[in-house]
Amino acid sequence: MSCEVVVPQMGVVERVLVVEWLVDDGSAVAAGDPVVVIDTDKAETELEAPASGRLRILVAASDEDEVAVGTVLATIAPPG
Repeated sequence: MSCEVVVPQMGVVERVLVVEWLVDDGSAVAAGDPVVVIDTDKAETELEAPASGRLRILVAASDEDEVAVGTVLATIAPPG
């Protein structure tokens, strides 16, 4: 069963920018590894992998396209 990397609720912020993916699509990640940088109007934040496995990016990094809180940014398929 896959796990999801989701934009978390952070205060009153409703939308964020996906600034940079720190790992490539299809790469193996371990739970707790930083995988993506998101930007609110106040700060940049690294999101960590919630599980170990292979990362499948669903939302590309962009300088202008914001995504809503709760958006699934990527999935992580279990190893093997």
